[in-house]
Amino acid sequence: MRVDHNRVIRDVTVRLPMASTAAEACQWTVTALARYAPATITVLLQVADRLRCVAATGAWQVFSTVPPKTGIVGRVYASGAGATVPDVAEDPDYLPVRPDVTSEVCVPVLDPAGRPLGVLDLQWSGPVELGPWRETAERVAAHLGARIMALGGPPAESRSEKLLRHAAALTAAPTAADLSTAAIRAAREVSTLGAAVLVLADGSGPRLSEPADSPGELESRIRAALTEAGGPALGLMISRAHRHGAGYTLGEAGHPPTEEYRPLADAGGRTLVAVPVGPPEGGGVLLVADERLLRPDPTTVNLMELLAGQAWTCLDRLSTLARLREQASSDPLTGLRHTGAFEQRIARATPGRTALLAIDVDGFKTVNDTYGHQAGDRLLVGLARALEAALRQGDELYRTGGDEFVAVIEVNRPEEAVRIAERLTEAARRTGRTISVGIALPRSGELPKQTLQRADQALYAAKRQGRDAVRLSAA
Repeated sequence: MRVDHNRVIRDVTVRLPMASTAAEACQWTVTALARYAPATITVLLQVADRLRCVAATGAWQVFSTVPPKTGIVGRVYASGAGATVPDVAEDPDYLPVRPDVTSEVCVPVLDPAGRPLGVLDLQWSGPVELGPWRETAERVAAHLGARIMALGGPPAESRSEKLLRHAAALTAAPTAADLSTAAIRAAREVSTLGAAVLVLADGSGPRLSEPADSPGELESRIRAALTEAGGPALGLMISRAHRHGAGYTLGEAGHPPTEEYRPLADAGGRTLVAVPVGPPEGGGVLLVADERLLRPDPTTVNLMELLAGQAWTCLDRLSTLARLREQASSDPLTGLRHTGAFEQRIARATPGRTALLAIDVDGFKTVNDTYGHQAGDRLLVGLARALEAALRQGDELYRTGGDEFVAVIEVNRPEEAVRIAERLTEAARRTGRTISVGIALPRSGELPKQTLQRADQALYAAKRQGRDAVRLSAA
């Protein structure tokens, strides 16, 4: 059937001036086009960092959001140039929405200045003259773009969409500090309040997380007030939030704040949302505040609770991963790093500068045989602490076997390594035990395991010469 494209454009655009919202304009455009085009029709507009589907005809699958530059729609939006695709199977960017689609026309929706706002996409499953439809789509998209801008632009990102976007950033945060910063940034943006502060408890007590970006004036005052109030006040805030749950506080005249919230009131906060984070022991509180006096908004509190839950889940995951990494690289008895970490360290050894000190406890088997393994374990723990204390800052000590240790130290010359080894033997004597030490410095082109073998050989030589001794491997 032959299509009168001028009539299509007229019928599609005649109602656009009556649309009261951008979403309404998009839906009318799609509905009117569908009367003439037996196609899957979609309008996607940029919202934050994605293309969001604002209007569509029925299809097996319509993508709610599309990441930038993804698919033909992302390519068209990024380039600002339309695309005619006679065979979607030949286009690697095609995003399948139904199995029978054969061709696609996608054009950018531009504002009057030529900047892309989104795309108008049409997909067919049968024969069609793509050229005329490409021209029609471009003319319709131009009218749609002008109307959208007249209505104030694409629809704003909802607060729930903001939370979803920030949740992805929390999940991707590589460190606890990065995650705390991301949570504060999310709290500000999702709540639409002026300040956000995260207070977390650790082994040394409650503490303020680092601010995100450049904190505003109110947030800076609140941070200063909480810092001055100190740990006890922060602890009270955490305790209150976990005891009573999330709270919405108004700082109205004539209604003094509770003692723990006085620092926030003194800093100028008039609206406060306080949400517990994590468990009562070891968790914290998320504080979101504003200078404006805003009436209670359950949606804001609910969104902050969701954010706090997601933030704690991610913090707990990072803590678990760090603990597992520590367990994987540390000896459970002495707490020293062990073989895996040692091998990684000596792989970075600098020829002529990094010394390996192979250490063996003299007569350790006798201790185990005479007094039992518990006595042997206590000996190793005490000796490990003594050797660590005798090393310089930056030197590293590893447990590589039952009663075998290796120290990795940076020196300017071999004699310096000998002096450090002698300090270790003296430290061992103060525990009531003796050790033998063999020293080797990596040679140019030498494999790390070969350096360690030379250190071991020097250690055996020290044993042979009477133990409680230091021996330097030949250069």
